[in-house]
Amino acid sequence: MAILELEDGTIYKDLQSIRQELAPLNIQLDYWTIGKNPKLNQKLAQESLDENEKEEVLQSLDRYFEQLKQTAGYQERDLIALHPGIPNLDQMLQKFDSIHTHADDEVRYIIDGEGIFGFVRPDESQVELTVQPEEYINVPAGCEHWFYLTPACRIKAIRYFIGKEGWVPEYTGRQKVKVGIGHRA
Repeated sequence: MAILELEDGTIYKDLQSIRQELAPLNIQLDYWTIGKNPKLNQKLAQESLDENEKEEVLQSLDRYFEQLKQTAGYQERDLIALHPGIPNLDQMLQKFDSIHTHADDEVRYIIDGEGIFGFVRPDESQVELTVQPEEYINVPAGCEHWFYLTPACRIKAIRYFIGKEGWVPEYTGRQKVKVGIGHRA
């Protein structure tokens, strides 16, 4: 279940309150079930997946991709699986831990593990949202945000794209305020 923490330490765990707090940013947050497919759940339990296994997972959950293609024009999807065994993981993640925007929406469906999105709100306060399995998030183009992994250091997420060229981070230079107990110093 998603957890939203405000700068003042207030914590929200119910979807309605989280959506209300994120509404000024037009962030979409929803729950999409993975289901009880034993073969799929076995793959999700693995630390890493080869390209064939990733494609099997994607195909198992393509009903959501089909919806996004029909309703929002998404054309591509892939599966990212991050875990401590990936060489240079910290360096890879550093490019997303600074406040940035994208020219296109950043759309993720978390299917295993967890991560933290931070956001700058219109009043310039900052919040952090922990996303977990079966959570779908759409961060709109131009929204100032950052991302990092929780101490478990693992996540599997399906990424949806209209086009990958719009997903390059554009750094704003804004500094992060320490929000929440999960933030890395």
